[in-house]
Amino acid sequence: MERIYKRHFIRIGEICVAEEPMEIATVLGSCVGVCLFDRELKIGGLNHYLLPLWNGNGLQSPKFGNISIPKMINQMLAVGCKTDNMEAKVFGGADINKTNLEHMMIGKKNVLIARELLAQNHIPIVAEDTGGTRGRRIVIRSDTNRVWLRYADGEEKAKIDGG
Repeated sequence: MERIYKRHFIRIGEICVAEEPMEIATVLGSCVGVCLFDRELKIGGLNHYLLPLWNGNGLQSPKFGNISIPKMINQMLAVGCKTDNMEAKVFGGADINKTNLEHMMIGKKNVLIARELLAQNHIPIVAEDTGGTRGRRIVIRSDTNRVWLRYADGEEKAKIDGG
């Protein structure tokens, strides 16, 4: 019998770290979602950020990658996880509206900040589906780090296990 998971949907600027098994879902365009997973404790999380860098004006919101990723790492540490046991998966960063975003390369910059901050924290990226021109819907199982991905045009990608 397959386990029934509670499902939680996150929006831009949100982070979910699940100590109890659940499915965490989001929809990404140029935004990026980073899945973090502690292999020992079987605790996973997902964030969803809109822009790569907070410029120092206004509040330090998790809608910025350089705020969201460290905040999620700290939330994982607060529940007993260790960066030595963590692995990451990175999704999103599409160029879905070439006329407005091409010159700014928001999606590419969002992916780059994820790679940079994860490397600084010595957290390996074990799977990635980024770039392109299509949005994505992802669902992660927090206790297994298994991710299901469906592109905005309806194409479904196989489970992404990585690691």
